[in-house]
Amino acid sequence: MSLNIIVLAKQVPDTRNVGKDAMKADGTINRAALPAIFNPEDLNALEQALRLKDANPGSTITVLTMGLPKAAEVIREAIYRGADNGIVLTDRPLGGADTLATSYSLAQAIRKIGNYDIILGGRQAIDGDTAQVGPQIAEKLGLPQVTYAEEILDLADGKVTVRRRLEHGVETVKAPLPCVVTVNGSAAECRPRNARRLMKYKYAVSPSEKAALDAARQAFVDERPYLQLSEWGAAFIEADPEQIGFPGSPTKVKTVENVVFTAKDARRLDNDDAQIEELIKELITNHTIG
Repeated sequence: MSLNIIVLAKQVPDTRNVGKDAMKADGTINRAALPAIFNPEDLNALEQALRLKDANPGSTITVLTMGLPKAAEVIREAIYRGADNGIVLTDRPLGGADTLATSYSLAQAIRKIGNYDIILGGRQAIDGDTAQVGPQIAEKLGLPQVTYAEEILDLADGKVTVRRRLEHGVETVKAPLPCVVTVNGSAAECRPRNARRLMKYKYAVSPSEKAALDAARQAFVDERPYLQLSEWGAAFIEADPEQIGFPGSPTKVKTVENVVFTAKDARRLDNDDAQIEELIKELITNHTIG
């Protein structure tokens, strides 16, 4: 059984390096001020997609990402690991989107792709930590959804069997296809780049990237269709201008800051049970523990 798999991936700022310039005056993230990385849980989702492809010969994986044109780097990274193709959803009117506008735009792009059996994505992105986009896409497309997935155990007879990692244990569920599955960071890590695929696809570019190349490199890409990544805009996916970008985003971020926890004081205790007991009582009283 061959599958048409869509993987939702996002290029995110590395939130381990948040500084004073991390936010712009309009409340959006200043992505130019932070190094960009592949959203970690989206890599977990990609690995589940690759395992489905391995188990179902003839399957294809399409990676869909929304962001700046440079987000094509996420597509290349996915292709190096085994994905087949990708689409960069990028357009100025799409900028500044919150989860509501983002899920609408991605849902419109998925409708344009049309033929799919399962949609996989990370549980959440580290730049927002909302875990809303995947479920919102499922709602907009009218699809069943499975969240907090840790492993896809089986896919047969038009149903997918998924093990979910919950707060107090695990749960195994089945869902009919097509459906949306969001994957936890506790799932298997994504496999590394494949050396042969890296050599074959390292010059793959989107139309925006291609325009910045010299004539010789453009001709090189033109002669090799497999190096040409797709790039879609708001008009192509027939998006309602009032539901994308700033107009479609009711959520506004007031501020972003990097919080570093530091000790306010230090206390040295002797090897004395009474002192230890007194300290524990104090920590319980001020709700530090207990």
